[in-house]
Parts: sequence; C-alpha cells; structure tokens
Amino acid sequence: MKFVPKRWVGLGLGAAMLGAAGLTACSGEQGETPAPAGQGAVPASAGEGGEGGEGEGAFGRLDPMQVLPVEKRLAFMSGHVEAGLALYRAGAPDQAARHLLHPVSETHAHERAGLDALGFKPEVFEQVSAGLEAGKPAAEIEPLLAEAEANMRLMRDQAGGEPKTLIEYLMKTLAEEYDAGVDDGEIVNAGEYQDAYGFAVVARDIAAAQAPETYGELKLELDVLVLMWPSKGPLADSIPAPEPQMAEQLNRVKLTLAGLP
Repeated sequence: MKFVPKRWVGLGLGAAMLGAAGLTACSGEQGETPAPAGQGAVPASAGEGGEGGEGEGAFGRLDPMQVLPVEKRLAFMSGHVEAGLALYRAGAPDQAARHLLHPVSETHAHERAGLDALGFKPEVFEQVSAGLEAGKPAAEIEPLLAEAEANMRLMRDQAGGEPKTLIEYLMKTLAEEYDAGVDDGEIVNAGEYQDAYGFAVVARDIAAAQAPETYGELKLELDVLVLMWPSKGPLADSIPAPEPQMAEQLNRVKLTLAGLP
C-alpha cells in the first residue's frame, strides 16, 4: 500500500486528511510568496528526487512551478542536517554523510541563494565533510556537528517566517518523503525515510520555540510524530511505522494546526 491520500480513503483517513479546514495552503492552491529580492527564490521542485517537489502529499499538492522563500528552504535544509546528526550519533556516519553534506553540495547550490546574509558558515559543513571522509573519531567531529546544528538554527532565526506556515510546509514535505521511502511496511528508499524524520524534528523544534499556551498541543502531537521513528535514529535497517499509522498521526497534526489562530 503506497503512502498517498488516494489509498488512505479506504482506511477512513483520506477525507480527514484532505478536508480538514483552516489550513493555509503552503504549496498548491493559494501559491507561494516569492522570496524577497536578493534571497534567491527557487522552484519548489528543487532538491533530490522528489524532495520538496512535485507530487501529492498528505497535506495537498506541491506545485513545482511555485517558489520557496528563504525561510522554507532553510527549514528543508535543516531537515537534512537533523537526519544526518541523528544518523551520525547512531553510529552510521556512512548514512549520515549525504544528509550532512546537503548544505554545501553542488547539487543543491540553488538552495543557498541569500544564505550568506543570514550568517551561513559553509566552512563548518566542509570540515564535517572532510572529517567524515577521513574517518576521524567522534570526539573530533562532534564539536563540528554541534556548530553546524547551531549555524542552521541561527539562520532559521534570522530568516524568520510564520511558524504555522513553516510547520505546514514541513508536514507536506514529510508526507511525500515517507511515501517515497516506505511501501507496504518496508523501507524502499532509506534516504527519503531519513529525510522525513529530519522534517519531523525541525517541525517539533519550531513548535517548541513558540508560546506553549498556543503551540503546546501541537508540540505534543509532533513529539509523538518524531517517536514514530526508532529512538536510536532513522537507520536504514529500521522497521518503519506502518503507513496507516503514519497517516493517522499526520492527520492529528493537521487537525491541531487547523485549530491554531
């Protein structure tokens, strides 16, 4: 069973996922707001196969002709970094590499437009890359990883963005990645499965940084979402959460988002 809304209808989840009122369309019907001048808006289809791009996710359709403002690109990039951090700390540097190198990869150069003004430190990610390639011990790489993580958070803070809108975008992207990464209860694309985890972590962290009286319930639902990956990290040999279970939790997140002001 593929993880797409058309198949969820038979599980009784499709109508709720597609019909819950109150959500702003982050990508789709209402369109994206282009990035401010000089911040290099990029197509929503930018990225590795299907990442943040074309197709249908649990939260609606993502249009590759629309553009992503810098704050959404940073949220997307941060998801990769969070996945890489978790994988490295789980003892899988080989799996972590593609995620941790995303911010400085030539393949994703278009995503970095405008980031220098926000304090981007590419040299930190390049040092992480060199350390991974050289097989340096964790004691040497961990400080670099902490610095890379802090740099991503600094840039997200500088870029701003409306928390609800960013979380909606991350949930749409997560649904697409999980759909691409898991089929019939098996991981068919470990990278996409791992990316989805990273987006869940970033969304949870955004919610945690907001006023608890407004975002407390959403933060709890996002805590549950993150726990749908193994506590040791989203390793390639993990047993993934069943697609219907993931769909149900995404639905709970969506309904909670719909209730926010």
